[in-house]
Amino acid sequence: MYRYRFDLRAFRWAQTMVFAIEEINRNPALLPGVTLGYRILDSCDHVHTSLQSVLSLVNGSSALEIEESAASSPRSTRCLSRAPVPAVIGLASSTPTRAVAHILGPFDIPLISYFATCTCLTDKRVYPSFLRTVPSDVFQVRALVQLMAHFGWRWVGTIGTDEDYSRYGIQAFTEKLGEWGGCVDFHRTIPKVPTPAQICAIVDALEASTARVVVVFATEGQLLELLSEVARRNLTGWQWVASEAWVTAKILTAPEFQHVLAGTLGFSFRGVNISGLSEFLLRVRPSPGSRSVFTNQFWEEQFGCTLTYGDSEIMDRPLCTGLEDLGLVESSYTSASPVRVSYNVYKAVYAIAHALHSLLRCTPVGSDQKGCNTESEFTPGQLLHQLKRVNFTSQFGEKVYFDENGEPVPLYDIINWQRDGRDKIQFQRVGSYDGSAPRGQQLEMDENSIEWTGGQNQAPVSLCTSPCPPGTRQATRPGKPVCCFDCLPCADGEFTNTSGSMECIKCPMYYWSNAERVACVAGIEEFLSFQEIMGIILVTLSLLGVMGTLDQFGNESSEQRIEAVYQLVREHLVQAGLQQ
Repeated sequence: MYRYRFDLRAFRWAQTMVFAIEEINRNPALLPGVTLGYRILDSCDHVHTSLQSVLSLVNGSSALEIEESAASSPRSTRCLSRAPVPAVIGLASSTPTRAVAHILGPFDIPLISYFATCTCLTDKRVYPSFLRTVPSDVFQVRALVQLMAHFGWRWVGTIGTDEDYSRYGIQAFTEKLGEWGGCVDFHRTIPKVPTPAQICAIVDALEASTARVVVVFATEGQLLELLSEVARRNLTGWQWVASEAWVTAKILTAPEFQHVLAGTLGFSFRGVNISGLSEFLLRVRPSPGSRSVFTNQFWEEQFGCTLTYGDSEIMDRPLCTGLEDLGLVESSYTSASPVRVSYNVYKAVYAIAHALHSLLRCTPVGSDQKGCNTESEFTPGQLLHQLKRVNFTSQFGEKVYFDENGEPVPLYDIINWQRDGRDKIQFQRVGSYDGSAPRGQQLEMDENSIEWTGGQNQAPVSLCTSPCPPGTRQATRPGKPVCCFDCLPCADGEFTNTSGSMECIKCPMYYWSNAERVACVAGIEEFLSFQEIMGIILVTLSLLGVMGTLDQFGNESSEQRIEAVYQLVREHLVQAGLQQ
């Protein structure tokens, strides 16, 4: 439940829990002779209220607003649990879930969440009794990055909130995106209680960005004001990528959002059609009884009226008759085909039932004899031990179990927001992601069935700089992300023959790069001709050089001969003088 507004979708999750419990109580094969009961308390999606609620459960009090079954009443048959509450299913948001898990951990009281995906909850040293039927954000982040890689979206924006779910999710996404080679152009955080100026500043950043893909980790309630401003400005050129928290939020498919959100892509939990659930949801009726406080609030919110025995503070609403027809309205509550988060609630209830079936040493499912050991009581710690070992196949063929960290099998559907012929948005499944499959086989997608933002017939491009063509190399711009670069031509004697090259390759010896710098060519030998001017000049110069050398050599030889004759004559004259 949200703090300031009754959440119709969250009420459907609570009613799904009631439906599953009643279904199990009617099943003679599962927990025969044992009746499950329940208590529903409002967390208001807030830490303080969540702590109040869980402490009232642990203490066995009911001071807060509460709905409960007859089986949980003190006047009912003997309770087999030694503790006031042997297990808790919840919560939806990660931040309140962390607070509650801290409280329940020391008591070994199992806490099974159906929607808290923060990776921070994986640490068993801090949260020893926490389990969940929803995959951790570790797998969603891997799936998101593979989606970015599949479409080549290297330049994206991110928007989140000031909560653990968003902070941890966007931090992990940014890191994994960087490892792949992508970059985040901008990141903005939606405050818990944003002012109009803060909303406008976030939308200004979106409008000024060159990224055309925006990844958003938030819930639908936190996005209403932001998307209202986006719709008011008619910003239709962005591809929205939704986290699982809002990818199937019916409230955001209202007509005022369709022109900006049609074409949205995102990962959702596996959806199933639970037989009988839709009819069960439509049978809900208001009542003046104290056990129907949430049902009465739901009725007033769904039909915009006020019950005479309700506690609505809105005075200008008409009175409810209590006979309004839920079958005639379409909302987040009545939209139950297929269910996704509700299926996680359903699995959590059945996981507890199967753990109790083992703990109470009930006869095996399918056996002719029916019965459980109801003579002794059990502790929450004993139930937690059995929950960690639980392993069964749901009626939809899915294996349900928890790994050593209390995590389920990571399975997602890829959802695309598509307009139908009635001006409504449908959540169309266009692919899947199996985190347990081998690398390269995890992401499957039917691109031909995707409706893109703005009615485009192909995936949008979101790059800071397009890949450099062959013959050039990427040069990072100083002070800019690695996704933003200049394309410089390769130097002489170097080449690249692929797009997006970081470095040019040197040509082998006696080879040169061609004019386009995309290949190397062998050097060509050329000879001068005597008929060419340059050839005549070079030959003439060569001959003149030879002649000059010969002339010099001839002059030097003559001088040497004359000097030798002169010396010889001089020696003869000296000898003649001596003889006289």
